[in-house]
Amino acid sequence: MYDAIAGRYTFSCPRVGESRVALSAFRTLERLEGTAHPVVYRVRFQCACGDEHDGLVAHDELDWAPLGLEGGVFLNLMTSRVEPVAAELGELAATRIKAGEWPWSFFCYPEERPRPVYPSAFLLLTPGDGSLGLAVRCPACHRTSVNLVSHEHVDLPFHNDREIGVVEHVFHEDVHATIEEFRAELWSARFDARRLSLE
Repeated sequence: MYDAIAGRYTFSCPRVGESRVALSAFRTLERLEGTAHPVVYRVRFQCACGDEHDGLVAHDELDWAPLGLEGGVFLNLMTSRVEPVAAELGELAATRIKAGEWPWSFFCYPEERPRPVYPSAFLLLTPGDGSLGLAVRCPACHRTSVNLVSHEHVDLPFHNDREIGVVEHVFHEDVHATIEEFRAELWSARFDARRLSLE
């Protein structure tokens, strides 16, 4: 379902049959009740056909596959052989995490600090003028914060924007009841740019 080399998820599309999308093309992520091993998420994504569709993603595909742990294969032009990449990508990810780098991060507004996170904590992604509004449930305080980030910040593990926008608002516990409030806040230009040192 996830191609670590291309950085794309594959979903079915009723118009074109198959659609390959980046994580930044997701619009909503919702954990399905009753799923445990693996946990399954319902995602709504922006398809290349122009419509939004629903799909299902297992927890490991959402959080671990982008790190290349099930990387697939590539054609090594030096040896003319097809070789696996999972071990090399997995080792690279482990080395960076041990060095204190985190694949994804966001700024938790209630705590006033950057936090490491995985995509399973994302709740809502909304595209803007070249940026992406990202609602995240903090794994530490369990409250929702909204950041304005680049697409690369979401799509590329270990890419952290030097400057992000932060919505200065503490959202209610029921995030689904505040989605419209979030969209209004996103377009109100009330973002406070904060410089983050994530190195």
